[in-house]
Amino acid sequence: MMEKPVEPFTADLGPEEFVRAAMRWHFSPETGSPYWVKRAAELDFDPLTDIRTWDDLGRFPDVSEEWRDISVDDLVPAGTARDAWDFQVFDSGGTTGRPKRIVESLSRRKGVLWVSEVLAEHGVPGEGEGHWLHLGPTGPHIVGRSIGLLAQLRRTFCHFIDFDPRWVKGSVKAGRGEEAARYVRHILAQAEDVLTTQPVSVLFATPPVLEALAADERLLDLVQRKVRGIIWAGTSVSPETLRLLEEEVFPDAAVVGLYGNTMMGIAPQRPRSAGQEDEGCVFVPFHPFSRVKVVDPEDTTREVGHGERGQARISLVSRDLLLPWTLERDSVLRIAPAGGYPQDGLADIQPLTADGGATPVEGVY
Repeated sequence: MMEKPVEPFTADLGPEEFVRAAMRWHFSPETGSPYWVKRAAELDFDPLTDIRTWDDLGRFPDVSEEWRDISVDDLVPAGTARDAWDFQVFDSGGTTGRPKRIVESLSRRKGVLWVSEVLAEHGVPGEGEGHWLHLGPTGPHIVGRSIGLLAQLRRTFCHFIDFDPRWVKGSVKAGRGEEAARYVRHILAQAEDVLTTQPVSVLFATPPVLEALAADERLLDLVQRKVRGIIWAGTSVSPETLRLLEEEVFPDAAVVGLYGNTMMGIAPQRPRSAGQEDEGCVFVPFHPFSRVKVVDPEDTTREVGHGERGQARISLVSRDLLLPWTLERDSVLRIAPAGGYPQDGLADIQPLTADGGATPVEGVY
């Protein structure tokens, strides 16, 4: 007799029971999505009996490429049918080609609740301490909704200044650098208006936008006087540039990084504890729903050791979505767990150099 699916599976389960509950949820016709129920028939193993650990998820093929073309209706789990409709569709950034699409209802919001707690540990302003200003993608990109939810948890307003990362990447790739620079100036002009007229205390921006902001004397003065929390994400940044931003450009603000993407969710920077003040910026995924392995690019089945560099291999297992292990375009350092964070950390994120030495275009996000 088939075990009754756990609905929903939770973080309170042990690691193996968590994975088994996820398999029952996503591959039972009563609860699984049309995509995965149909895909199961094409596999050379039975997910309901053969997948029992996170490592076992490596038996699945990398299906993320298929998510550029399938109808997102096929990704909605049947078990959510009795819920109030609350699904949304989000696109990946399109750095590696046409965007992939996911659906999301409530699972990522649980991750946002946890990220909010981590940000509070960093000293990012809380309820009653001012508005938020988001300088980044909205629309089809999930980051805008996540930042808005973080502000909402603090019962405050979030001002949005949208930009299209695909346009900027296209401009940079085509050699139209001045066009990209004008686009950044356009974003900063709107930011100046909000910062001048509204009580903004938390700013979200990408490293290239922060660097452009720091080069504008008037804007820099506004941010240094008003903002007490700066959250950055979207592109890589060198340890030296990050040190300058933290210690010299924005010394009176909590500067916190976020790593992640549409497929894996958010991995916030873990707070530095006593004895770790010089550890740099270390990101941690949302345990146990999102995991990242750091693998040898030449043998992606082999995980590198702590302190070693490798390629990010991500997996997401939630009530809304199942994404088995898939390779990302990022080169990262694997960092040992520390403090209250049981998962491996990730540091010094860089674009993975492709064969031939070409580096993916990052643009401003």
